[in-house]
Amino acid sequence: MGRRAFGALALAGVIGFGTACSGDSSPTWQSNDAGASAAPAATSESPVPIGATLKSPAEGSKDAPITTDISFDLVNAVSGTVTVTNGKGEEVPGKLSDDSKTWVPDKKLAYGTTYTAEYTGTDSAGRTGTMTGTFTTMGEPKNTVRTVSFMGDGAVVGVGMPLMLSFSREIPEEYRDEVEKHLTVTTDPPQDGSWGWLSSDSIQYRPVEYWKAGTKITYGVDHAGLEMGDGWYGKTDYEVNVEIGSQLIMEVDNKTKHMTVIKDGKKVKDFPVSLGQPKFPSVSGTMLIMEKLRKTVFDTYGQFSDEDAYRVDVEYAQRLTWGGQFIHAAPWSSAAQGRENVSHGCVNVSQDAGKWLFEQTKLGDPVVVKGTGVPLVNGDGWTVWNMSYDEFTKLSALA
Repeated sequence: MGRRAFGALALAGVIGFGTACSGDSSPTWQSNDAGASAAPAATSESPVPIGATLKSPAEGSKDAPITTDISFDLVNAVSGTVTVTNGKGEEVPGKLSDDSKTWVPDKKLAYGTTYTAEYTGTDSAGRTGTMTGTFTTMGEPKNTVRTVSFMGDGAVVGVGMPLMLSFSREIPEEYRDEVEKHLTVTTDPPQDGSWGWLSSDSIQYRPVEYWKAGTKITYGVDHAGLEMGDGWYGKTDYEVNVEIGSQLIMEVDNKTKHMTVIKDGKKVKDFPVSLGQPKFPSVSGTMLIMEKLRKTVFDTYGQFSDEDAYRVDVEYAQRLTWGGQFIHAAPWSSAAQGRENVSHGCVNVSQDAGKWLFEQTKLGDPVVVKGTGVPLVNGDGWTVWNMSYDEFTKLSALA
């Protein structure tokens, strides 16, 4: 899934090499390749070994991570082949890197299992030799961290929808780069993007620009057995497949007090709105539809003073911020819509407009409000689009 990093430890294994053939006291090499010519004499009584020693995990180690790749220190070799077997003698599928120094298993190793790595190296003259080493993986950890996806498999969402993961425990800063490396995102059609840490226990992914309508996304979590600090390890590996639906963007202008609805690049609707009154202004910025409530009750007692608090039944409510700003039907403010701001921060629309919008929108559809004079605070909702892409990438642990 991602590149894995481990401590560099070097131990030698069992050595096998070509035999010396000599009629005098100066030994010379005989290649394992019968067609090759003899090499110059060695400088010691023993033939020079060819192969590689285990670098990571260390030879004989008992607690190697199951996420480990197997790296080698080459010994007089320029290339090689690797065979890895488990305690039952079964070969483990994997691939050797182009520089012949790192073997990557096709899937994670098993907990509490002893593995033998056999390295057959070839030197620049074509001679070969074999070295072996063994290590044992860690037992299954007791302290595990769950990585939870906001979206489930098969979700269809809007063009602004970030990929959102949360952790059941805060991830120490020094471990976040490895946690991030063990996340993958594949899109069809391809689109560049980045992960960004929104907090110590949550990370989100967004593309450079809004997703293209119809994009198919697969994102993978490869955290089982991954060290996450203070004796805690990742618990889960899984993939999530989602799809981006049609493009639907709502643009709200405080100056005109109208909402323009753009679908797949074309203006399809225009609605008068009423925004927050001066005492309770709406915020300006790029927000996303976070929640859809067909019917709900807004109860602000305890949030506002008794003079300003209210309790009212609301229909077609669509959340924009954690702080409580919504788009919703507000038939009681119809006379003000398009003319003046009378709400407590929400985007008020008519009953018919609220119903139409509710039936069209998806989670992750962008809502852009401008001209209120009060900026949206990043973090008050799904605000990954309220910052530039360059600003967002700085939140990556790999930046």
